[in-house]
Amino acid sequence: MTSTAAPFPKRLKLERYILEFVLLTLCIVLALTAPGFFSTRNLLNVMRNVALQGVIAFGMTTVIISGEIDLSVGSAVAFSGCVAAWLTRALVATGIGASVAAIASIASVVVIGASIGVFTAFMRNRFSVPTFITTLALMTILSGAANLITGGFPITSFPDWFNFFGGGFVLGIPVPALVFLATFFIMQFVMQSTNFGRAVYATGGNAEAARLNGINVRKVKYAVIGLTGAFAAVTGIMVSSQIMSGTPTVAEGWELQIISAVIIGGTSLFGGEGRIWGTFVGVVFLGVIINGMTLLNISQYWQLVVRGLLILTAIFVNNLQLLRRA
Repeated sequence: MTSTAAPFPKRLKLERYILEFVLLTLCIVLALTAPGFFSTRNLLNVMRNVALQGVIAFGMTTVIISGEIDLSVGSAVAFSGCVAAWLTRALVATGIGASVAAIASIASVVVIGASIGVFTAFMRNRFSVPTFITTLALMTILSGAANLITGGFPITSFPDWFNFFGGGFVLGIPVPALVFLATFFIMQFVMQSTNFGRAVYATGGNAEAARLNGINVRKVKYAVIGLTGAFAAVTGIMVSSQIMSGTPTVAEGWELQIISAVIIGGTSLFGGEGRIWGTFVGVVFLGVIINGMTLLNISQYWQLVVRGLLILTAIFVNNLQLLRRA
């Protein structure tokens, strides 16, 4: 009897390391041309910046591998920060200490974020509404809700220690970067070494075949989309911690930047294929190139053009690889 191969990604080939080579080359070029690129201050700044979107990108990778997509994560970040600030202020008004109120708000916001993702999965599983449609609607709803909660102005209600989550350091490393690295290692293990990771790949590759093989496809989608909602909430807390307020205008356009990093990292928009490591490199690559262009005083409009060209190139290369394996 011949054994059936597990639906994990195929063994990595040399062509899959193209992005890593390009990133290394880019860093060398920027070190020679961009003033202060390799300074400690700049590298720490890059780490902090890529971490905020990177945490969500790992969740988005699992969503896209499973054959779905989430366009609401940017609005979810802003909404989460605003809810945390509003809840903290409301609890403090009842006589609860600011620290206790902030901790309760953080826990509540993570649950709310996960619940938003679960709602998206429910609409997909129960009513067959594409996640593209549901999250497109949620993107607008959450943005509007964030403005309603705050009245369109930042809410400053956090205790001083709250700044640690977004602006603090541990052994000289920004806390968001540590969260980013911890999330990477956990998600890398989950997707490469667990039955759940196998189920995610199988669901995105062929949902019906996965169902016939005993995989609960609906539960997989609840899990990955709910997890991404929770990651967006955690990022919302870190962002509001950096600016010490709940602000409804933060993270605008993040959903496209996050999806860009995932695609550049090699995850197929058709589902069933992708790597957490690839997303890690994709996030860092985008962060480095944006930082480099800023240091070189390249116009923000040209930065948008370059970013768009990178996405097109990544999709083109991805499709070529799919055709070769077909």
